[in-house]
Amino acid sequence: MLTTATARALYVALALVAVAAAGCGRQPRLSALAPDAVVLAFGDSLTFGTGAGEQESYPAQLARLIGRTVMRAGVPGEVSADGLARLPEALDEHQPKLLILCHGGNDFLRRLPKQQAAANVRAMIRLATSRGIEVVLIGTPELGLTVTPPEFYAEVADEFRIPYEDGIVGKILRDASLKSDAIHPNARGYRLLAERVAELLRKAGAI
Repeated sequence: MLTTATARALYVALALVAVAAAGCGRQPRLSALAPDAVVLAFGDSLTFGTGAGEQESYPAQLARLIGRTVMRAGVPGEVSADGLARLPEALDEHQPKLLILCHGGNDFLRRLPKQQAAANVRAMIRLATSRGIEVVLIGTPELGLTVTPPEFYAEVADEFRIPYEDGIVGKILRDASLKSDAIHPNARGYRLLAERVAELLRKAGAI
């Protein structure tokens, strides 16, 4: 039979475990974006909007959904190493409050090492956060039967405690009606991506 002191200690320990578990499952939060805040959408062709008009790209549609300036900084065909090299200048130019990072897909298409893409994505996030810029991460899927992002995206998001969208790009690429070609959305697909990002921003408290 437990003594009163032992029972009290056990209760405190269980309470601490429950608090820790609740903290681990909590949705990462973002600071509220001021009406004049700049959001930087950074990535490759998915951010550029290949397969649709400029005003149908996901950054353009996201800007209309959230009522904020969203700068489109996507370079078709770019691998993550080149994105990492380009990011400092983009941050200097646009001075964003929030970075939406969607990168790595071309690494997978070229069959570059996933650990290299992971390191580059991690470095891009570290660069932004070191400047006080918050980050949202969008996972880019590998092409294959499941069309799902590699696990490193979730691991990096957990490491930095940042909001992460893991399913929408794969959902679009599995639906022919949402694509302009095998690897790019059409205007409807980009709209769906913008809507999902806007929903994530609302849940995280940014808007």
